[in-house]
Amino acid sequence: MEFGFNLPNSGKLATPEIMSRISREGEALGYDYLTVTDHVVLPDMAEPGYPYSESGAFYSTDSAHRHEMLTLAAYLAGITSRLRLVLAVLVVPYRPAVLAAKQLATIDVLSGGRLTVGIGAGWLKAEFDSAVTTPFAERGAVTDEYVAAFRTLWTEKKPQIDGKYIHHDGLLLEPKPVQKPYPPIWVGGESGPSMRRAARLGDAWYPIGSNQQHLLDTLPRYEAGVARLRQLTAAAGRDPDAVALTYRVKRYGDAVAPNATDGNRRLFSGTDAELVADVRALRDLGVTAIDFDFERPDPDVVIAEMRAFRERVLAKV
Repeated sequence: MEFGFNLPNSGKLATPEIMSRISREGEALGYDYLTVTDHVVLPDMAEPGYPYSESGAFYSTDSAHRHEMLTLAAYLAGITSRLRLVLAVLVVPYRPAVLAAKQLATIDVLSGGRLTVGIGAGWLKAEFDSAVTTPFAERGAVTDEYVAAFRTLWTEKKPQIDGKYIHHDGLLLEPKPVQKPYPPIWVGGESGPSMRRAARLGDAWYPIGSNQQHLLDTLPRYEAGVARLRQLTAAAGRDPDAVALTYRVKRYGDAVAPNATDGNRRLFSGTDAELVADVRALRDLGVTAIDFDFERPDPDVVIAEMRAFRERVLAKV
């Protein structure tokens, strides 16, 4: 099982010096990957609307101060040597498909094949209305066509694409990604459409357990989600086990209320011993990667918690 950490690319920690320091410290501590998130412009996210917290507000108060994901990923490729760079997740409709395919291929080349492309269709209509040219209501179809285009552009010498949103007539996209046939695609999201997308297109399913509309925050809920994914994958004509399992944890320990609405204990709530047991339980279900958000107001505290968490929890799995 691999373990990752979320690199803060928003708020007051999102300076080149701090991001470089946290990335390099995470690499030295033996974490397997880092994650970066994707927004272009944001409304005042102190207002309710964020799907992954109980209040509906972003966890941090200055989330609009952030760096563009792919530019940052290219920067991180140059200042790290071993960590995988996981996009968590690329909101696929935000960038034209051919340009995004080129940017992603470039990052994979510059990083020596360390890119993982987490993808999602997006959820914030106000951001779409400002930054995206395709309709918000069609974001699922746009995402599916763009991801299919990525794969064509990454693998074919003279790719031909004639879709609803993309028309590409044999122009060359070189160099191709280092990873063959292409960088892994982890499909984020917890809703029915997201899970069907993971079943059809994903190399891995990459949910967050705390989506208030589609909770995967207890072991029975997550087990039910995995069973549904396997059914959807078989229905899509693939081996039921073709899609790997990965999981994203936004808050843990005392920051998580212990009792879930289904009557069970919330995953990653409670003591270190309970966290160890949760990691082991997900590993036994086949989960291959878990990442944690160590967000704190001070970089020294972030790094100290990353180090302590490895010793208290991850070293005991």
